Amino acid sequence: MKIRLFGHVTPAVAALMLVTTAPALARQNAVATDGYPSRPIRLVVPFAPGGSSDTITRVIGPHLAEQMGQQVVLDNRSGGNGALGTQIIARATSDGYTIGLAYIATLATNPAISGDVGYDPLKDFSAISQLTSSANVLAVHPSVAVVSVRELVALAKSKPGQLNYSSGGVGTIGHLSAELLQQAAGIKLNHIVYKGSGQAVVDLVGGHVGVMFSGMSAVAGHAKAGKLKLLAVTGKQRMPIAPEIPTIAESGYPDFEAVGWFGLIAPAKTPKAIINRLNAETIKAAKVPDVHKRLTGIGFDVVTSTPEAFALYIRNEVLKWRQLAQKLGLKAQ
Repeated sequence: MKIRLFGHVTPAVAALMLVTTAPALARQNAVATDGYPSRPIRLVVPFAPGGSSDTITRVIGPHLAEQMGQQVVLDNRSGGNGALGTQIIARATSDGYTIGLAYIATLATNPAISGDVGYDPLKDFSAISQLTSSANVLAVHPSVAVVSVRELVALAKSKPGQLNYSSGGVGTIGHLSAELLQQAAGIKLNHIVYKGSGQAVVDLVGGHVGVMFSGMSAVAGHAKAGKLKLLAVTGKQRMPIAPEIPTIAESGYPDFEAVGWFGLIAPAKTPKAIINRLNAETIKAAKVPDVHKRLTGIGFDVVTSTPEAFALYIRNEVLKWRQLAQKLGLKAQ
């Protein structure tokens, strides 16, 4: 566990934030929405410091603290591929003083693949707002003689099960993107599973596998050097940083979308007035030019929404990946 504080705080305040999570005080849920917030807000990040989740919360946290006039305490609780921290969010008191970072893996893909993760993504949380969206890119090695999604599909149909694709693991967005394309196009690819996307990209560049769905940052340099070809992106819209690359949706599969996303959530039954306040402050913080610049600079699209829209988006994502996992019999390894 690592705790960081935004705003002027003392060691006593930090200690208080930990003490207030104890069961005895958790029962004191008599906070009124008027005057909220009157004490620091804990933002649970269900991953270790250093990754994309950490970047997002470090960028937006100080602005939330300044706007709301209270400290925002980042509480990193890694474990179980995000399940441990997300369980903490689900079980916290519904008073607005514990909120959390949601991710496609913690609320949608992990429950779809793993089954019981210790919380119900559709019942145990109140949506606040989406924060970011990030599409992947369909990359192929130059030895694969295609220059479009349509040509890739035609090649795969002519050689069913013979074209290899790599991913960083079962249940990752790269793996599920490939599965979604196979379902949409009626093709069969051969999945080569790696322990992490880094080695998967290395073997793609080396020609040991022919196809991969990857984050743009991991393959853009190789494409510029002529070592890879980028055929399409997985979002509904083209990427601003690469507008020449079409989407899979406009390449013949209009319903295709497979993107990573982050957002803010609270425990279920958090008062609507508090959710609305948090939503308004989140949207305001996301519009700060520096926040927008820093997040887009590392490959994110900044996306905010109403609580209702984010709740519907989560529901659709949960059902989409659950149905795909059930159809294919996907299980965590």
